[in-house]
Amino acid sequence: MQHIAMLVYPGFTALDLIGPQTAFGFLEDVQIHLVWKTLDPVTTDMGITLHPTATFETCPEELAVLFVPGGVAGTIALMRDAAVLDFLAARAERASYVTSVCTGSLVLGAAGLLRGYSATTHWAMREVLPLLGAERVDARYVEDRNRITGGGVTSGIDFGLRIVAKMQGEETAQRAQLVMEYDPDPPFQAGSPESAPAAIVEKLRGMIAPDVADARLAAEQAQARW
Repeated sequence: MQHIAMLVYPGFTALDLIGPQTAFGFLEDVQIHLVWKTLDPVTTDMGITLHPTATFETCPEELAVLFVPGGVAGTIALMRDAAVLDFLAARAERASYVTSVCTGSLVLGAAGLLRGYSATTHWAMREVLPLLGAERVDARYVEDRNRITGGGVTSGIDFGLRIVAKMQGEETAQRAQLVMEYDPDPPFQAGSPESAPAAIVEKLRGMIAPDVADARLAAEQAQARW
């Protein structure tokens, strides 16, 4: 039996977790653990409540996958949370794959786990990665040795299918993709800064500028832990 630990925490983005978790559900002989400090319910940034299934103490030490989802305020808070960062650093030592989706990579970086690795994150936060010792890559999915990071939110489905393929083969991943009917046909070409109208990109950059500044500060503070 292999084990996958998926961190959950107050204010994370549900789809960052649910996309990969759905793909992982097609793996055989794998147990998925939703991990937090306690077993108390955790509420996502959109108000969905989830129940952790393991704590930092009960989470298996030998992991096939260690995974961190992203968010905004919740993620930045984790970048400053010593208990979370210590847990990730400890489990990463024996994990086959250390992974994230969206701004979850900033949490990995704050734990010192991306130093010297190529990585990606949500497009709005990519400028923070070099502050965490990572080589920024503007891509939907980046694999560097056993560090695997996905871009923003919906990339978690692509990410999850790739992990399934690495663990149990492309046929299993293709079967999962078919069952999920993952065949994107978006109504608009606005899913990246390159394809979205410039006015929308600039407006969104302005809205999230305070969060980017706070994430940069949290990254600089994290350096003191290394």
